[in-house]
Amino acid sequence: MPKAVRFERYGDIDVLNVVEVPLPEPGVGEVLVAVKAAGINPGEAKIRTGVMHDRWPADFPSGQGSDLAGVVAKLGPGVTGFAVGDEVLGFTNRRASHAQFVVVRADELAPKPRNVPWEVAGSLFVAGTTAFAAVRAVELKPGDTVAVSGAAGGVGSLVVQLARRAGAEVIGIASRANHAWLAGHGVKAVEYGDALAERLRETARRVDAFIDTHGDGYVKLALDLGVDAERIDTIIDFAAAAEYGVKAEGNGAAATIEVVSELADLVARGELEMPIAATFPLDGVRAAFELVEQGHAHGKVVLLP
Repeated sequence: MPKAVRFERYGDIDVLNVVEVPLPEPGVGEVLVAVKAAGINPGEAKIRTGVMHDRWPADFPSGQGSDLAGVVAKLGPGVTGFAVGDEVLGFTNRRASHAQFVVVRADELAPKPRNVPWEVAGSLFVAGTTAFAAVRAVELKPGDTVAVSGAAGGVGSLVVQLARRAGAEVIGIASRANHAWLAGHGVKAVEYGDALAERLRETARRVDAFIDTHGDGYVKLALDLGVDAERIDTIIDFAAAAEYGVKAEGNGAAATIEVVSELADLVARGELEMPIAATFPLDGVRAAFELVEQGHAHGKVVLLP
């Protein structure tokens, strides 16, 4: 029998188990996918602990995961445009991609470009659409300067590249260990920590926009730097967004297969890099989440079922 990640109650990493499950059957308009790669996102850890219960409650036993890439194993009735054996990427909103097989709506899948690695294709959805929405939200234009917190993380590393593609000068706030990668992508790297505001002012004459992928006070910092609230977007600090009236556009604002496919095409053309911090087998899901929850991984952590 195929295996999938499940948890029976809210809790720490030790509530995660890999169990045998029946092979799912695709219904009308659905596709059964043999999963080759499934990205892990920090929000999934928050759902598992119960922190997000009011916003995204879990039904037990719960699966997890939305990002995926794999091979079409079976077509449900009415599905056209795909064939068994096709390589695909996409997502599911059923918390189910951390598994060997998953049923996915056909309109949530797209062909995987041949030269996009599995681990990249399988981790584009949440991080990619979140970055896409955040960059769009602050309305960058050539000549703008934008600062990005968490600039080397799973979302931030894509934000800085998309912001550069929009013609902006980009300041990436990150630990010193990630400065070389940022510099290699045309980003001015600034170390986070004490006296950050002063370092930002020394780096740029002005900051026109701010994208916060980290939380923990960056919205207030952006306002203190003189950035207009309409040009500040946080993907994580919803309390600050409500308090200060800044934007909070993320995954939900761009969660379409068209955006995922567009990002995959950029990767295929060598115009966008998705850093991969580490990969783990499905049975290593606890270790994978341990790495994610430390909060310092450069890029994405991915399961390879």
